[in-house]
Amino acid sequence: MPEHVHLLISEGPKYTPSLALKVLKQRVSRDLRKRKRRVARGQMRLAFKDGDAELPRFWQPRFYDFNVYSAKKIREKLEYMHANPVKRGLVKNPSD
Repeated sequence: MPEHVHLLISEGPKYTPSLALKVLKQRVSRDLRKRKRRVARGQMRLAFKDGDAELPRFWQPRFYDFNVYSAKKIREKLEYMHANPVKRGLVKNPSD
């Protein structure tokens, strides 16, 4: 998705989902700040938003989480994640 991501992760023995997202957000932000990337024709440019701090923000400060408590819910969430780009008109098939 151009303006958000979907992740289906489980809680590991040494980390929580919050810690995993914190590390992911830090690494992506640092990488984006370091490099000037060329954007392919037709690709959306994701700019940093102006924040209150010295460095501009790329990520929103919070995330929405949902506890997946059954195999049925896992399937439901995966189907949603695969159908979301199709519903938005970004691709024709979920496999794309």
